This record gives sequence, C-alpha cells and structure tokens, in this order.
Amino acid sequence: MKTYTPENIRNFAVVGHQASGKTMLTEAMLRCAGAIQRLGSVEAGTTVSDYHDSEKERQISVHASLLHCDWTDKKFNIIDTPGYLDFISEGLGALRVGDFALVVANAANGAELGTDQVWEYATGYGIPKMIVVNGADRENIDFDAILEDLRAHFGSNVFPMTLPINPGPGFNQVLDVMRSEEIDYATDASGAYTEKKAEGQWADRVKELHRELIEFVAEADDSLLEIFFEQGSLSEEQFRKGVHAAIQAQSFIPVFVTSATHNVGVARLMDFIAKYGSSPLDRKTVPAMNENDEPLEISLSDKEAACYIFKTISEAHVGELSFCRLYSGEIRQGMEMFNTDRNCTEKIGQIYTLMGHNRENIDRIGPGDIGVMVKLKDTHTGNTLSSPGRKVKLPAVEYPKPNIHGALEVAVKGDEDKLAEGLATLHEEDPTFLYVNNKETAELVLSGQGELHLEVIKGRLKRRFNVEILLKEPKVPFRETIRKKAESKYRHKKQSGGAGQFAEVWMRIEPLSRDAGIDFGHSLVGQNVDRVFVPSVEKGVQSACQEGILAHCHVSDIKIDFYDGKMHPVDSKDIAFQIAGKEAFKQAFKEASPCLLEPIMNVQIKIPEDFMGDVMGDISSRRGRIQGMDTDGKFQVINASVPMMELYRYSTSLRSLTGGRGFHSESFSHYEEMPRDLEKKTIERLNAD
Repeated sequence: MKTYTPENIRNFAVVGHQASGKTMLTEAMLRCAGAIQRLGSVEAGTTVSDYHDSEKERQISVHASLLHCDWTDKKFNIIDTPGYLDFISEGLGALRVGDFALVVANAANGAELGTDQVWEYATGYGIPKMIVVNGADRENIDFDAILEDLRAHFGSNVFPMTLPINPGPGFNQVLDVMRSEEIDYATDASGAYTEKKAEGQWADRVKELHRELIEFVAEADDSLLEIFFEQGSLSEEQFRKGVHAAIQAQSFIPVFVTSATHNVGVARLMDFIAKYGSSPLDRKTVPAMNENDEPLEISLSDKEAACYIFKTISEAHVGELSFCRLYSGEIRQGMEMFNTDRNCTEKIGQIYTLMGHNRENIDRIGPGDIGVMVKLKDTHTGNTLSSPGRKVKLPAVEYPKPNIHGALEVAVKGDEDKLAEGLATLHEEDPTFLYVNNKETAELVLSGQGELHLEVIKGRLKRRFNVEILLKEPKVPFRETIRKKAESKYRHKKQSGGAGQFAEVWMRIEPLSRDAGIDFGHSLVGQNVDRVFVPSVEKGVQSACQEGILAHCHVSDIKIDFYDGKMHPVDSKDIAFQIAGKEAFKQAFKEASPCLLEPIMNVQIKIPEDFMGDVMGDISSRRGRIQGMDTDGKFQVINASVPMMELYRYSTSLRSLTGGRGFHSESFSHYEEMPRDLEKKTIERLNAD
C-alpha cells in the first residue's frame, strides 16, 4: 500500500445530528475517489460503513466506521459516526483523534441539538470545524435561511464556500465561491462535473462573497492584514496561502452544500479538504503525561511511538480490533509496546487499514496516521500504547454519564457467567454504558445513553454471547430513617432443655443529618453487661438496618446508644445479644416517628425554546422543582431537582415531547422525606412486593 507522509494525511470525523446524511456523504466521497464503483444506500443496507446487523435492521449508524481513500495524492482517513446521542461515545472517540470535524447539517432543518452537541465537543478538543449542508435536493430548501440559522448558532464567520444554484428536486448545480465557477454535476451519482465561469447574478454574488472571504483570511494573519489595509486586497497567491491558516484559527467556518444521495457538490468539498484541510502537521505536538504523571509534550517527529486507542470492537472470525491514532514514531508488526493504563506489554501482531468491514494488511502505521491492530491481549478503549523506552499516557476521552437505567435479569438460569463475560467485553468497547450490582436493591442495573442504546446492548449480548436478557424498571433505593428520639428495653430469653439464651439490651436512638449513615456506640457503665457483647449488639443493629423495618429498605441517618442491659453468667452469648440488639433497635425505631426517604436527582435539560412550556409542565407533574434556567444559543437549559422514582425512561419521554430534539443528564443530589400520602402508598407497595 502507498505510504503517506503526515502532510499528506487528512484525519477527520464526520459528525452531526441524526438523519443529516453523514453515512451517505462518506459513501459519496468513496465513490468520487473510485474506492467503490457505485453508491450504496442506507435503506438497502449496502453502504460501506453501516455493515453491522443492528445498523442494517434499524437503518441508522450505531458504530463509528473507519474508511479511507486517496484524493489528489492525499490520504483521507474518514470516521463516519452515529448521529443518535445514544451512541455519543463513538463520536467522541472520533473527534478525539481527528484533525478537524466535518459537521453535517440537514438542509431542511439547519442546526439541531445533535449539531450543537458535536460542535461543543469539537471545540473542547481544539480542532477546526467545517460545515456541510446536506440534502439540498429536498423540497422547499431555503439555503439563505439555513445559513443564517448556522450563523446564529456558531457565529457570523460561518461562510458559504459553495451555494446551491437550483436547490430542490433535481438539484445538480453549485456555485463555487473560491473559483468563481458554476459547477454542473452529472445526474448518474458518479460525482463527475463540468464547470464554467460564473455569469450574471451569480458572478455578482461571487464577487461580493469573494471580498468578504479575503477579509476573513486577512484577519487570521497580521502580515496579511497589513497588506490588506495597505492595498485593499490580497493577491491570489497570498489569499490561497492564507486560507489554511484562517481555517486553523477558525477566523471563518467554511460551509459547503451537497446532495450526498446524488453525489452533488462532494467532489469540490474533497478538493477543499485536500488543499486546505488540517493535517497532522497542524498539531505537531500534543500534551501527555509520563509514567510519574508529570506533564510533557509528544512531537510528531519523535522516534519513540505513542498512540491512542479510540475504539475497540470484537469482529467475528477476526477477534478484537483496536483502532489507533499514532502521534509519534511508527508501529510495525512484531514490535513490543507498553500499555501505560494497564501496565502491561503488548506484542503487535497483524496491522490493518479498514474500509468499513473490509480489511487490508499493512506493514506499518506511520506518524499521524490511523490504523487497526488485532488481538491485543489487554488493551481497551481510551488506553495509550507507547514505546517501552518512553512510557507516556495521552489524555483519554471523558464520556457523559448515563441517563437511562434498567434492572437486568437473564432469561435462562445458568447464563450468569456468559452474561458477566458479555457485559465486561461490551463495556470495554463502549464506556458510555455501565452495569453495577446495587447492594441496596439487590439488582444488577444496566445504564446507558438512551432507550435505543440499551436495546442495542441487549441485541449484542444475544448475537455475540448467546445470552438473552430481560430489562425491567429498577427498584428505587429508598431509605428509612426517624424524625425524633426514642428508647427501648428488650429482653431475649430462650430455654430449650439444654443451654439457654439470655440477653437484655437498653437502647436510645436519635436522628442524624442526611447521609450521616449509622453511628453506633455505647455508654455502658458498671458490670451489668460485659463489653465483649457490644459487637454482638452492633451486629444485630446492622442486620436490622440492612433488612429495613418500614418497607425492607436500608436504614440510615441514626445515632444509636447501647447504654445498659443485663446478662446471665451461663446463658448470655453472642447470638443472644445479636437478637436482643436487633429487636431493641426495631422497637425503638417504630417509636421514633419513622419515615421513608427518597433519592433526589439533579437534572439538566437542553431543549429548543418552543418546548419550554411542555417540558416544564412535565417536570412539575413529576414533583420536580425548577432550580434555574439559562440560554445556550437558541436552546434553553433547565436545571431542576426531580425524585428518582419519577425519572424512569425520562429520556424517552423527553425526546417524545420535543420531537427528538431534547437531551438531559442526571446525577444524584440528596435524600429527602417523601410526602406523607405518597409515602403511605409506597410503603404498602414495597411490602406487597
């Protein structure tokens, strides 16, 4: 395979809101470059990047796919990512290793919630953005309105590099601003085109835009700005040299218009990426940490290898694939590398470049390039591999917290071991879902980014590990506590013909502040009770706290004082004081105005302003309290506190309320007392279960 130097590599993530046409855009790029001979389709399940069963079934992208092609002697490493926020981990990994983001917006809808999200993530990684307005062949397209919408979201420096001449059905003509040309694309989806000089109104429009573009370019470079002020313009050579620097500085955000399904406008987009898009040279150094967690920088020219694993996935008949971006040195088959996250050595076996599902063996991965290694023994998503002579760690992706939860059960008893293996493997591939054994509710809880995310995980467990699972509403970890002080005296006496049991425990209890737990102590004086029995009483109390008294929920926030009692020289023993301690505590608890506590969650909701009324009404119906509101572009951010028991499948409800344009995150806040009427019903329900 041809070898590419860093300046001739273009690594970019194709990101955007769901249904904006990202997969078809990458398909059109491959067709233009001759990497495929005809366009596939999402509906038919024939695209290069959407090859998994779950993607073909749902006709959406679920996984990030690595594609590559050659365009004007430049290697394009294209990472097609899912648009659904349920699978945001795939997009975050792609943005982490990309040198720029190609943000795709729907020509009918403009910037949407997913567009804003990926824009924020790309900004966080400090990489430039380009925008593609895709789907200009649809009915009632108003490109100028979409352009204004994009500017409202991302700034007035959003600038059209191409314009649609005949938007709507039959769209095949594009105005190229930089070249002042009208481009007429073939209607056979080949990407072929003819060009001519812009004339009439289009020539006037280009002239106006060209001057505006020159100003943007000049602003990115002080020397060019000085020339611009002195001469009133820039030469063609000065202008073209300045475009790349202007994109890096984001002094302007280039916008291209396309119809990916008909392969219109894609070739000129690729020309621009090849000439002016970011290469690994634009990030010659990247921050890292050494093995002592001291900061350092890795240079593209370093001889020692360092790479970041941005995705792992297990493929049938191949094994685990580790997708990596190399920031320095080179990787060759047979060499040893060190995993600084897992503290282990990895021997590199086969190395591939991928075209979706298809693999091609390569002998090396060079600096700045992206490739795939096979069957590494203990390397996973987010890990760094480096030369043993220079052990370094690259910053890992920070993933969003899950916002939907389900209690997991195996459908067939005996599959527990296979389930454990499957969950561990899938979590290594996708860190945005979690599974935990909730000790308070005795359930295995699966948490993800959305209902679709959980369904896909469920399907992958079935297909890959032959484990069928059931997901149901998880139990809420209510807690029991008291409102006032109380005390009790309990005598345990048992005589059964042989050795008897005797213990008497006198106990005081009082409420503590929230999240204080259980504070057990004693204030025994004299010789009524041997101190050896204090741990026995504590065991009994802890047993009662674990089992619960009101509704089988954990007891919390109580101070217990074992202050006196009685014992028998023969019949008093450990078990007797355990029983007496437990019953004394239960007796005092019932006299101390017991109550049920419920967990309260902090919820942040991001929605278009049009849905504010519906969403706030829904929060109120869930006993939620609005804590504050903020504005983020044309989106509104609501901060609220909502009881956990009211949030089951809230992400699904929110998306339904907002037409898929709402997104929320949640985190635990605190416990508080339940309303009395609801508490009574909840206790009855919990005791009936």
